[in-house]
This record gives sequence, structure tokens and C-alpha cells, in this order.
Amino acid sequence: MKKTLVLGATPDSSRYAYLAANRLVNHGHSIVNVGIKTGEVAGVQIEKPETIHDDIDTITLYVGPQRQPALYDYILDTNPKRIIFNPGTENTELRKMANEKGIETEYACTLVLLSIGQY
Repeated sequence: MKKTLVLGATPDSSRYAYLAANRLVNHGHSIVNVGIKTGEVAGVQIEKPETIHDDIDTITLYVGPQRQPALYDYILDTNPKRIIFNPGTENTELRKMANEKGIETEYACTLVLLSIGQY
């Protein structure tokens, strides 16, 4: 199973990041929730983007491109195998930076990928 960092995690049950965190756990993936909100999602506390995790397979992004530059170092230093840019998070600058570091990137939807068995 792919350990996934949910960037933009929120305890707001109406948000896609919340749904993704729960579905990832329901599909057997371990998660790390990172965001600016406090609380927990899918039984995992939300932490601030400070601790670099070195065992992340996938970062699934739920942060809009206008707020991503402040997270570039955090994302790239985490050095995941891939980054999923969910709808509304597409960012050609970050995608290029990640690809240059050998990080696979996808413009896709985590919820759809899970539902069709392509995650």
C-alpha cells in the first residue's frame, strides 16, 4: 500500500481532502495529514507542514496553486515518488520542479483513481 501525504487536510467533511483521506484509509493506505487546520481526519491528526517525512510514496494536493509556492521546499524535500495534482491544484511550475527531481506527477483525481482501482 502507498503511504500518502494529504496536503491540505481539513476536518471539514464537505471538502474533497477530507473525503480522500477517509477513502485512502478505507482502501488500506496509511496517511499523513498536513494542513493549516487543526483536528484529525480518518483517525490521523493534522500536522503543520514542518516535519519532513522520508517514507511518502504519494503527495495528493488539495492546496490551490496560489498557496503552493510557500510549500515548494516542503513538497520537494519530502521527495515522494509522485504528486497528484487534484482538480483545481494544477501548477506547471511545481510540476516542472518535481519532474526535474525525478518525481512523477499526475493531473488526476485521487477519489476517481481509488474508485477505479488505479491508485
